[in-house]
Amino acid sequence: MPWQDNSDGSGSQGGPKRPEGEGPKSPWGDAPPKRPAPQRGGGPGGTGGPGNDIEAFLRRTQDKLRDAIPGGGGGGGGSTVNASRLAVYGVAGVALLWIAMTSTFRINAQERGVVMRFGKYVETVGPGFHFKLPAPIDTVLKPKVEQVNSVDIGAADGAAENLMLTGDQNIIDIAYAVRWKIKNPELYLFELAQPEQTIRETAESAMRSEIGKARLNDAIGPQRAQIAEQVRERMQEMLDSYRGGIEIRGVDIKQADPPAAVDEAFKDVSAAQQDAQQALNQSRGYAQQLLAVAQGATAAFDAVYAQYRLAPEVTRKRMYLETMEDVLGKTDMTVIEPGSVQTYLPLSEVQRRAARSAAAAAPATEQAK
Repeated sequence: MPWQDNSDGSGSQGGPKRPEGEGPKSPWGDAPPKRPAPQRGGGPGGTGGPGNDIEAFLRRTQDKLRDAIPGGGGGGGGSTVNASRLAVYGVAGVALLWIAMTSTFRINAQERGVVMRFGKYVETVGPGFHFKLPAPIDTVLKPKVEQVNSVDIGAADGAAENLMLTGDQNIIDIAYAVRWKIKNPELYLFELAQPEQTIRETAESAMRSEIGKARLNDAIGPQRAQIAEQVRERMQEMLDSYRGGIEIRGVDIKQADPPAAVDEAFKDVSAAQQDAQQALNQSRGYAQQLLAVAQGATAAFDAVYAQYRLAPEVTRKRMYLETMEDVLGKTDMTVIEPGSVQTYLPLSEVQRRAARSAAAAAPATEQAK
């Protein structure tokens, strides 16, 4: 019939080429059912068979793998959607991990935690485990409030001189150390731009003020501890007025000597002063000894005088006899009162002769032995 189209759709008979799988159209405009597209590698004539089922299964499996893997070679819209979804999940996971890691912090025993939100102070927390908003919203500073720090000013080994003028117009080379710790963390962090430099300059100012009031001999000798304590108090007052949040624990004067140019001469003067002080101490000791002897003699005289007032005659005779005994006791003189009828027996002479005889006989006895 004239309206029947017997071509196979390949366009070999001069007609326009129809899309693959589209059958011939009827003259009434009704599209007949679509024929299945010929399968490559199928049976004879490409009409299907077991090979077509296997290839279809493999093709479906490949399509599923391309959908599951981001950018999986298919280039289709589904693969792009899945890749974007996985990227979103990855970013969300990283964000959650960042929040979990930056939302907690730990403060040790010697520290304090100063929490800031967008750079503004929020609170100060003590030791332990704490929570905060994730970075960079909240940040934490951890100053060590229990640690005692030290600032050395001057050189105790003589490497550098730190000269100051004393109250008696002398020059002294002084070296000292300042021990300090943090008293208020937020004041320490936000009120002072350079805390250690501030402490150093404050210490120098306070030390020069106190040394200017003292004499050289006092500054290098007995008043060193007193000057150090006054410097500590003055530094604390100044730092409190600055709202520095710092506590001065102590000032240790390590060296207080004259300048190196006059050190030898000063040592000679010091040695002479020490010799003079030693001689003065010896003279004072001798004076104290003589004073003690005189006080003892005076006390003995007062005791005798008290007895004399009670019995003058008896005391006078006793004093006379004691004096004569002291004077004549060492002589061989014998005094006999006139009118005495007693016979004198020279016992003292007999005793002396006996002693001389014994002394002479002792060597002879030793030789006989």
